[in-house]
Amino acid sequence: MQLKPIEDQVVAVVGAASGIGRETAIRFARRGAVVHVFDIDAHGLDTLAAYLKSDGHAIRTAVGDVADSEALRSFAGSVVDACGRLDTWVHCTGIGLYATFRDTTMREFRRVIEVNLLGQVHGADAALPHLLSNGGALIHVSSIEAIVAFPYHSAYAASKHGVHGFLQTLRVELRHDGVPVSVTEIMPASINTPFFEKAMTKIGVKPKGVPPLYEPGDVAEAILYAAEHPTAQIIVGGAGKMALRTQRFTPGLMEAFSRRFGYALQRTNQPKSADAPNDLFGAVGQYDTVRGTEGGLTFRHSLSTWLDTHPRVKRSAEIAALGGIGALVARRMRPRITAGKG
Repeated sequence: MQLKPIEDQVVAVVGAASGIGRETAIRFARRGAVVHVFDIDAHGLDTLAAYLKSDGHAIRTAVGDVADSEALRSFAGSVVDACGRLDTWVHCTGIGLYATFRDTTMREFRRVIEVNLLGQVHGADAALPHLLSNGGALIHVSSIEAIVAFPYHSAYAASKHGVHGFLQTLRVELRHDGVPVSVTEIMPASINTPFFEKAMTKIGVKPKGVPPLYEPGDVAEAILYAAEHPTAQIIVGGAGKMALRTQRFTPGLMEAFSRRFGYALQRTNQPKSADAPNDLFGAVGQYDTVRGTEGGLTFRHSLSTWLDTHPRVKRSAEIAALGGIGALVARRMRPRITAGKG
């Protein structure tokens, strides 16, 4: 499947007011793509548009809630009406709720599912009819919690597990039918965005991501790579890969880790009540930034993700590593072979 170079693409980014979506929209625009953005946070979109305008780039904005399927269909239609086509759809919207299941109301649980899971479904439903004619890319941001769940995240983990299953099924169906649309799931580990500041918390303190954290730019670069290279899945962050491998091969160990450390690792010392402003049911309007104020252990770059998006370099490194191991084994075996000849 052939995808267009980014500079020739018309791109829609859903969830672009802050964090990963904002950084992704900025990088697409700077690479020459025609960018349209959608979010419930009108103020965040306005400041994004103003920032890119000062940088010499123009984008089109649309305000709406991803839980509203008609709003996303209207947005996708407006992109095609303005540009004649849609090449890449990037869905980044996600909300957080930090609470045990027993402290979570069904209204709150349902809202997380409506935004994080059904919102992704609504996005694919809105984009697919426009991608089918010329081909393109569907890129959905989920989380390593699509596979590995942490405490306080019953609703969030359920939504991400749902996204994972939905995208796997959609990918199989489209490939079976020969549809020229790639489906990519981006699975970040903890990323230093305003997600934690905006999330609703019922744990008495401001929440934080399980360390280490990675920069939003790592996720944005993975998304841009998927827009040009059909890819089923990209895990962002070496720590995320390690967690997924642990879950796959020793799930009991991963569960024991979560029980022992998962609670404390997500708690700061900063008091925060459940009544504090949050984005569970609407825009907060004060976190129109790419990076959060999380601090702590944050890696500037993920080598693992960089290698995944530079497969030739990765292949060369793997070959070199295998060659080095072979040479080491040969050196250690040589004295034994010599002794055997004697």
